[in-house]
Amino acid sequence: MSKKAELAAPPSAAETAYFGETWREFNDGLTYHDIVRRIDAGLTLIEFYSRKYKSSAPLQGWLQRIQNKQITVDGKVVTIPDTELRAGTELVYHRLPWREPDAPYLLQVLFEDNYLIALNKPSGLQVLPGGLFQQRTVLTQLQWHVSKLTTSSSGCRKTHPVPVHRLGRGTSGILLCAKTKLAKSRLAAYFAEGTSVVEDKYTNSECKKMRKISKIYRALVSGVIDMDEVVIKQPIGTIKYPGVAKGLYVASPSGKPALSSVRVLERDLENNSTLVQVEIQSGRPHQIRIHLSFIGLPLIGDPLYVSGGQPKCFDPELMDESFEKDGGYQRPENPVPGDCGYNLHAHQIVLIHPITNELIQITAPLPSILQTREEGKANQPNSS
Repeated sequence: MSKKAELAAPPSAAETAYFGETWREFNDGLTYHDIVRRIDAGLTLIEFYSRKYKSSAPLQGWLQRIQNKQITVDGKVVTIPDTELRAGTELVYHRLPWREPDAPYLLQVLFEDNYLIALNKPSGLQVLPGGLFQQRTVLTQLQWHVSKLTTSSSGCRKTHPVPVHRLGRGTSGILLCAKTKLAKSRLAAYFAEGTSVVEDKYTNSECKKMRKISKIYRALVSGVIDMDEVVIKQPIGTIKYPGVAKGLYVASPSGKPALSSVRVLERDLENNSTLVQVEIQSGRPHQIRIHLSFIGLPLIGDPLYVSGGQPKCFDPELMDESFEKDGGYQRPENPVPGDCGYNLHAHQIVLIHPITNELIQITAPLPSILQTREEGKANQPNSS
């Protein structure tokens, strides 16, 4: 990344803003639309759903949903599971509203202009809808915030800010969101380019020079590392895993290339822990958690990944066929990627502004547990 451009000034402390609305008790439920293809003509209603959406509910769960009048066929409620389907038939499954797990809602604005908004995401808040979290997400808060601004400002041009990358639910820190389609496409290209140069097997230093965006994280890991700096080039792939429909990301020789640069900030021999800074050159899901655990330094409190970049012991063939009130599978006993408990923070992003080409540095305040002793003392009241 070129350093010739001047860094754009971050907002002052006086300009720091927060927004967020308390969550509603129940979400709005969901609707899933399907058109029966020719290849599926002749299937019964229960066959269609239990085969196509096997990861959503077991057979008995889909029977319950049909009998509970949650499925319509060409606009009419059908409660007979053996109803035969014709090609072109429109099917709609209505998932009932539910109370989502607790999640924080307040978001800090770290940077904002006409094209971008950078937020400080708290740990425990999911970025995009998925699984149990359909309402309690960053995206929902952004939508509510924009709607509120539009209502209060007559003639205000409505924008639709959307996150351009993801952070794990348990990860805190900087989340970049685009306000315009052009900013979104260019930022998406930045992230894609960063991953592609890793796939092309450039060296770590070459990757840094070629990137238009750099992301630096803080993490607290279990164990004390001797080396001051480590470069991890372990590929990341997926395995079959209960409760994760598309497979769980793990360290895998046959996976896709991934590159992380780790620097030790502070060692704690008494508590057998190390505070590290991690710069990722690629953007694989759960990359930092997987890479650090791969080298024997799993994040303290990580309920999922252990040494070797693998999940804790589980039987991939074991699937609990019991189901919840809405017919869906019960939450698996195995830990899943969205479980929290670890300390990982997206601390700093440096990027070329996608519209103005300014060099921008954005920093998210560090949680106290991820500060060095020196940083902790400096941030104490009357530390001087």
